[in-house]
Amino acid sequence: MNHLFGWRRLARLTFMLLYFVINVLCASQQTDQSETQRVKGIVGQSFSFPERVIKSGNLLYGDLGSIANVYPGKQGKITMEKRFENRLHLNNVTRYFTLSELQIDDAGVYTVENTDEGKKTKIQLTVYNVVSKPQLRECDSSSCSVVCSVENDKEVTLTLYRGEEILNQTSSPELTTDLSLRLEVEGKNYNSTYSCVAANPVSNETVHVPKCCSEDGHPNDADSDEMTGGLFIIAAICVLVASGLVGLAVYRKKSRNGHSQGGANRYTGIGVAQNRYTRIGVVYPDISL
Repeated sequence: MNHLFGWRRLARLTFMLLYFVINVLCASQQTDQSETQRVKGIVGQSFSFPERVIKSGNLLYGDLGSIANVYPGKQGKITMEKRFENRLHLNNVTRYFTLSELQIDDAGVYTVENTDEGKKTKIQLTVYNVVSKPQLRECDSSSCSVVCSVENDKEVTLTLYRGEEILNQTSSPELTTDLSLRLEVEGKNYNSTYSCVAANPVSNETVHVPKCCSEDGHPNDADSDEMTGGLFIIAAICVLVASGLVGLAVYRKKSRNGHSQGGANRYTGIGVAQNRYTRIGVVYPDISL
């Protein structure tokens, strides 16, 4: 009986120890996660780290370790990592590190160590390009539809709106393929305002979608006028070209006829002269002895 009681006590102590260890590990993980700040930057712009170093400390980056050191009473000493050369600075007034001319591969986990306070702050930096402006194409007046597309990039979404209402939205992790959406306008919604918006976490671009047809499904008057004007210009150009070709042909024909008549006149003059010389002869009398 005592043996059984001892095993139960041992099992209870083991369970309590495991429970304590698990709680400590979870608390430690939550502390690490809470201290990690997630921030965003834009390619080509500057970024200031949200934690400053008052007297002494370090700035660490991923596997590279320390990339900058700060000492009391001295300016920040920046290591000569080539990728950060002339881009990483310490403001001696605000005591914030600033990274200028951001690049996509500057993304990662940075750690600001404040040795005076014994504090470490992790910063997760993500760098984005400014989103491209959407392009409209394939404006089909027969179906009252238009296609909106944009160059894909990290975390880019393309959205079609009718007023403030989202009609359709798309995104793709395949960055080599453009994003595109087709908008088809129904007759009952013809008078609504439509827009196409490309966005990522740091920027957005909007274009307003024009109506490719009228309310009854025929081409817009503006489109018709534009088409008519284009056809008129093309017809005028064709008439001018044809007139020029006809004029050139007439001119060349007249030139050839002029040359032919001039040659014939010259040959006729020579013949007349020869006849004249033939008629003028000396006639000697026939004298018989």
